[in-house]
Amino acid sequence: MHFRLERWASPLAILLLVTDEDGVLRALEFEENESRMMRLLDRYYPGHMLEEGAAPPALKQALKAYFSGDTGALSAVRTASAGTSFQRQVWKALRAIPAGTTISYGRLAASIGRKGASRAVGAANGANPIPIVVPCHRVIGADGSLRGFGSGLPRKQWLLDHERGRILQRNAG
Repeated sequence: MHFRLERWASPLAILLLVTDEDGVLRALEFEENESRMMRLLDRYYPGHMLEEGAAPPALKQALKAYFSGDTGALSAVRTASAGTSFQRQVWKALRAIPAGTTISYGRLAASIGRKGASRAVGAANGANPIPIVVPCHRVIGADGSLRGFGSGLPRKQWLLDHERGRILQRNAG
């Protein structure tokens, strides 16, 4: 597979956007997690080629709209991920969580018919290669506390606050 990598400035951080030949988003990561992203790409796409290049304008426009306050703008972004069948099931369920809302790991497990699999759901959530677009930040602990986010809980809180209209960036990207 051949992938393009663009470094895109968001109001939150520099984001790494990895897209395939068809413009489908394969990975999105915060710049400081680049080595983690590279390991995942190597694991799931052995022999892939990665070169610097522009992400599709529609993807960047959707991200810009999201960071400007249109929290539904990411729903049209095309994604594809390698991973186990269970992981892909969890990632699909994440995209169904409405912006500005949260769900517990246990409720997410129950929503995919795997009641009692909250730890496995947590592991799949943590392995999500496309945060923000596949909104793993919307999953919280059963007690309502923020738990786990690869780029830190302050960013998770920022994303949730942004989606709830507490943060509004007009000049994103």
